[in-house]
Amino acid sequence: MTTNSKKVAGHRLIKVPKAKAPDDLKLKLENQAKILIDTVLKPAYMTPSQENQNSNYIVDIYSKWQGHYFYFCAQYHLPDPNAQKTTFESKFARLDYVGDVRFNLSYMSQTGKWEKIFIDLTIDECLDAIKNQPFFYP
Repeated sequence: MTTNSKKVAGHRLIKVPKAKAPDDLKLKLENQAKILIDTVLKPAYMTPSQENQNSNYIVDIYSKWQGHYFYFCAQYHLPDPNAQKTTFESKFARLDYVGDVRFNLSYMSQTGKWEKIFIDLTIDECLDAIKNQPFFYP
């Protein structure tokens, strides 16, 4: 079980278990994320003209649960014929279930660290932020 550390008086740390998203909520998020991906993200970031480029380009956008986090990911193709791998994954948004049907929302910063910028959002609020805020791009 994953835990959070909470400071209390006297500098003691208490381990608090992270909330686990209920299965029906997970399914709801997966279904709504798929709609956002198929109707907004893929048309905006995956264009046929990319395939002729000499630089990396997106070949898929998808979502997945990993532990208690829900990620939005892009799979990139590397056109370099000398590359050891021809694709790689880049996560660009992370939802962290905090309980009571609410999530914290983070983006992957240029430093390679997750930056939490929204807290205590509903699924709809998270998806709206991913759709409309400039932080969330593959």
